[in-house]
Amino acid sequence: MREIAKIIKNNLRIDGRKLLEYRNIEYKQGVIETAEGSAWVRAGNMEVLAGVKISIMEPYPDTPDEGALMVDTQLLPLSNPHFTGGPPDNATIEVARVIDRGLREGEAVDRKKLVIKEGEKVWAVSIDVIPLNYDGNLIDIGGIAAMLALMNTRLPELIDGKINYKKLTDKRLPIKHIPIPITVYKINGNYFVDPTDEEERVAEVRLTVTVLENGKICALQKGGYGTLTMKDIEEITAIAIEKSKELREKIFKTIGGE
Repeated sequence: MREIAKIIKNNLRIDGRKLLEYRNIEYKQGVIETAEGSAWVRAGNMEVLAGVKISIMEPYPDTPDEGALMVDTQLLPLSNPHFTGGPPDNATIEVARVIDRGLREGEAVDRKKLVIKEGEKVWAVSIDVIPLNYDGNLIDIGGIAAMLALMNTRLPELIDGKINYKKLTDKRLPIKHIPIPITVYKINGNYFVDPTDEEERVAEVRLTVTVLENGKICALQKGGYGTLTMKDIEEITAIAIEKSKELREKIFKTIGGE
């Protein structure tokens, strides 16, 4: 672990990348036949699957004119020997909440257009984000997979108030924005992005900055045991805005996301 910290201090990465360089990202949409929307994303050895399921529910009392959006994450032992089975731990819950918050605050889906009958029935959008092979940076890679899955989602047929999951309509989810989470890590005064599992484990602190198409920041979430100064936050947000432009250009423009 000390060797990794020393390498990063010398402005290098164990896989030869620059500190602010993401791994090459590959993706596919529509990879799960039983889901209403899905996506697979790979960055280096990190592979993530995101699936969307649609259901009907009563709206929450404080938002009778909005549908629901929820994110769940599972860190399976199959994906990494460091993970154990059982109920989700704090790290798992945190990842799901950070991805969820970015999608909500960034208004990825126009939830007001998910209303079937105001105050009575709305569409509920559930996103499962599951790493198939865990090698670091699940918040960013999982967030991208979740967004791609949402953009791939089609609503199922609704007959007399009941869902026919065997038939998907041509109606897509009302995508409003495309928030992209960028997590910047810090160790020994050095910033770096998209860590491998080994690099992630030696980081002192991280800040996830979720950015919209216009460069506006819609969510911030700190993690780790270290501290961040105002100077750190200013520099990290500038990095995040720039990296979000880069990822948006590479991924979402090619699928009509802009």
